[in-house]
Amino acid sequence: MSPNGATEESIVAQRTNRLIHETSPYLRQHAHNPVDWYPWGEAALERARRENKPILLSVGYSACHWCHVMERESFENEAIARLMNEQFVNIKVDREERPDVDHVYMNAVQMLTGRGGWPMTVFLTPDGKPFYGGTYFPPEDRHGLPGFPRVLTAVAQAYAQKPNEIAKTVGEVMAALERLEAPRPAAHALDADVVVRAAHHLAGSYDETFGGLGQAPKFPNATVLELFLRVYYGSGERRVLEMVLHTLRQMARGGMYDQLGGGFHRYSVDARWLVPHFEKMLYDNAQLVPLYLAAYQVSGEAFFAGIARETLDYVGREMRDPGGGFYSTQDADSEGVEGKFFLWDVAEVRQVLGDDAAEIACRYWDISEPGNFERRNILHVTLDVEQLARLFRRDADTINRLLEDSRTRLLAVREQRVKPHRDDKILTAWNGLMISAFAKGAEVLDDERYARMAVDAVTFIEATLQRGDRLLSTYKDGTAKLNGYLDDYAFFIAALLDVFELVQERHYLDRATALADSMIGHFWDAAAGGFFFTSDDHETLIVRSKPVFDGSIPSGNSVAAHDLLRLYHYTERAEYLDRAEAVLRLFAGPMHEQPFGVSRMLCSLDFFVRQPREIVLVGSRAAAATKTLLRQLRHVFVPNRTLTVVDPACADQLPAFIRGKTPIDGQPTVYVCHNKTCSAPVTTWADIRPLLDGK
Repeated sequence: MSPNGATEESIVAQRTNRLIHETSPYLRQHAHNPVDWYPWGEAALERARRENKPILLSVGYSACHWCHVMERESFENEAIARLMNEQFVNIKVDREERPDVDHVYMNAVQMLTGRGGWPMTVFLTPDGKPFYGGTYFPPEDRHGLPGFPRVLTAVAQAYAQKPNEIAKTVGEVMAALERLEAPRPAAHALDADVVVRAAHHLAGSYDETFGGLGQAPKFPNATVLELFLRVYYGSGERRVLEMVLHTLRQMARGGMYDQLGGGFHRYSVDARWLVPHFEKMLYDNAQLVPLYLAAYQVSGEAFFAGIARETLDYVGREMRDPGGGFYSTQDADSEGVEGKFFLWDVAEVRQVLGDDAAEIACRYWDISEPGNFERRNILHVTLDVEQLARLFRRDADTINRLLEDSRTRLLAVREQRVKPHRDDKILTAWNGLMISAFAKGAEVLDDERYARMAVDAVTFIEATLQRGDRLLSTYKDGTAKLNGYLDDYAFFIAALLDVFELVQERHYLDRATALADSMIGHFWDAAAGGFFFTSDDHETLIVRSKPVFDGSIPSGNSVAAHDLLRLYHYTERAEYLDRAEAVLRLFAGPMHEQPFGVSRMLCSLDFFVRQPREIVLVGSRAAAATKTLLRQLRHVFVPNRTLTVVDPACADQLPAFIRGKTPIDGQPTVYVCHNKTCSAPVTTWADIRPLLDGK
């Protein structure tokens, strides 16, 4: 009997299953499969134990192209569904709602097969322990992959007939998982040389031609690029800066960037950033915006500021809930075809723009009759505007205006197409990343719209996903649920600190402090140090994860350590510094030995060893001269920084260590402290600017 009182037979007969009662768009997409799906929970596990059936765990997310393919080929197939229902208890999980479940079983699949990804298919004993797994399986033997029915039959037979072998595999996997989740501090130095050596090691994989690391498929690797920028700031090493700037240019000129609507797709399947996996993820765009803003600060090139602005505008236009939060993803597919929404052919462009403008637009975005993707065209930039101007014997301003008009008109026509599905659940962690992006955009681009969006999103999270000093993880259709994970706390604390530095209102700092205390209270491992991924009152899984390695988002431990370091320098609470250092020491081994997987932790180490510039601006906030100095301060790239504006009229609202700093001769005045040494008070930009230099 199901929770709503229907029999097992009637559920299948109605052509809906238990997933119809879920809020996750991904789970609801599978609610009409003939598979007798359960959501993750005790009901499924209890049935597996009662009937002594193995569990088939399928994990994916709504924007995943190959998840849709496997659904169409296998989960909608009556014969395959019948085999699944007869032999297994079937559980479907949205990895974005349950990253705890995804993390544990993805580690298991990688141990069993040497690779991972989504859709993820894992076979478990009735007590939830993995013994076999993989990713996508086709409906029949194809391209060296076994057909899903053959896999199902073989696994069911092995479970029934070879219990000793299953038990041996389970024991080996569980032992490996427990070792992975129980790191121990290593006797490695924590110094700036570790950061520099790691960056140089990673630079060995740099693609000199197209930028980025390695070859196809190619990911943005935002945390690695952030590490390179930090090394440049500290050393002045021009080569690592050029790696970042070249990579960011190539990505933004390629098909991985939406040339009409702004925003980045997930990754490129080729080495030159041309053909993307077309889904758009909130977290990718949230991490790339600060990189483009930093590139603008360092280089002064308006191009980078333009990409950051277009990306923020895309998110504000298409991924923002009316209440202020941000949606999760946009699908790769529309009308059942991958990338269809984004593709063009020459005839369409001519119809929209006319022959003259179409010729220039097609040359600029490489739109040709043969096409560059399945006989159609992914827009990407092939020429600079100056080259285009010479080619068509026009001046650059005319070409720029023509291209901008073409972009506007093509986008308007594209908006009439059937759009990709949007997953409109709101995740606290990913919203934290995007709030930080909007706060940085407001600072660097001096745009009040972005400030309002950052503040509104904080208000939304606090109103819908916060209960006292505790966070929930996901919100959809008026329902907030699931205990917050480490990422929810770490990323939202970072967002609160970024908004504090933006608007300079003390209550944001106080809220960040309260949540940090809650994070320590519920996630800290008192025995070994570091933060668990789940809280002390969370559902018990087969192991309690303590993640360090970055995936598509930074590891929660790396961001939590950075949060605590920032809070220490604002509050002077030694506990924050001690715990941050404990995290860094716990994961010192991977920082020395596996820098690619822990590049965000290395960024936190950089903050720890180099120490921040603690910038205090004293002056009336309403005064034009104060605003000018603040704008200048924000336009300089200083990766390790605290920033506080002290209005003499309300100095009592600020932390104690800032009090006593006064303006000189009635002018707005800047103090810059570093490594427990403060500069003399300065009032002119010519004197302030050298104090911000990292070299």
